[in-house]
Amino acid sequence: MGVIVTERDVGPADPLRLVTSRLVHRPYPHKTTERELFSAALDEAREAGADDALLLTACGEVAEAAVWCAFWWEGNRLCTPALDLGVLPSVARRRIEELAGPLTERRMPRSGLARRSIFLGNALRGVVEVAQLDGAPVPRDPATAAVQRRFWDR
Repeated sequence: MGVIVTERDVGPADPLRLVTSRLVHRPYPHKTTERELFSAALDEAREAGADDALLLTACGEVAEAAVWCAFWWEGNRLCTPALDLGVLPSVARRRIEELAGPLTERRMPRSGLARRSIFLGNALRGVVEVAQLDGAPVPRDPATAAVQRRFWDR
């Protein structure tokens, strides 16, 4: 087996439009090149006129987006899906925790994100706010902008 090198467009850093995917998130213990589920969810989102898809577990809990890890604010507390859901303990997640302090891991039903400020993180793309979720506007939180500005600082 040899090395396979691929590349793909990084995409914009503008606030993103998310749609909830019909596809169910499958847990995985480590980063993998098996991206068929994520690619299909991303295609589904683009067909719906969105930038990315929010994947839920079989129980309807927020897991992650097709190319991002998910975060939301509950007051001053920064929350993210629980690792025991089988989401990747990503480099971006670790960096965001360095910047914002301890993360609160939550099992959050999709409905629990209503009227919450949401952002996404990715080690390659940084931090990007979510502008819309399933067509509904997502409120902004100034704390997200602070995390976004500091993400690339050393």
